[in-house]
Amino acid sequence: MAWIGDANNMLYSWLQAAEVFGFHLNVSTPKGYDIDHTLVSTKRFTFFDSPSDACACAHLVNTDVWTSMGYEEENAARLKAFDGFIVDAAKMARAAPDALFMH
Repeated sequence: MAWIGDANNMLYSWLQAAEVFGFHLNVSTPKGYDIDHTLVSTKRFTFFDSPSDACACAHLVNTDVWTSMGYEEENAARLKAFDGFIVDAAKMARAAPDALFMH
């Protein structure tokens, strides 16, 4: 599985699920939106600087909104930070042929 986006509650839930269900997670977050390692107890993930590389061979590619409720004042900064982190056809082409996309 690949996670593309900021380290938010959804990513932490996927990291917990990876530990429980025994799968591996490729993670790519923009600089400044990184994983808080004090909240993570699993080693079932690999971090990628490139979101495209994180999608390579993934069977599931997951992302979330760039600006969650309560962060609207950060929208302009987030749009700049998340440039290149949209999951598009090129990133999905790097995933497994039967990959699913979830938001």
